[in-house]
Amino acid sequence: MSEVPVLTPLELKSELDGGAKIVLIDVREAHELAISSLPGIVHIPLGEIETRYEEIPKNQDVVVICRSGGRSGKTTEFLLNHGYTQVRNLATGMNGYATTVDQSMETY
Repeated sequence: MSEVPVLTPLELKSELDGGAKIVLIDVREAHELAISSLPGIVHIPLGEIETRYEEIPKNQDVVVICRSGGRSGKTTEFLLNHGYTQVRNLATGMNGYATTVDQSMETY
């Protein structure tokens, strides 16, 4: 596995608060989004990435999100292997975001 660029939940919050234009790709299943999600996410479940990845812009900063970082890491690697250069994985996923940035979010 190649080195996948990551950012922490606190780094993501800082970038978003600073006005960064980031495309948030959430690869979790629909029932997981009902538990916790970030505003403005683009939902492409992991099982659909191979057929829908071209919906993700190549010329923008992209952050891939899942529950804990595993599925999004695989997706980030897939995108890097398909010519994406501005893509990062959210380390620790939505659960990490919930525990370090927004404790009002549910974890699972």
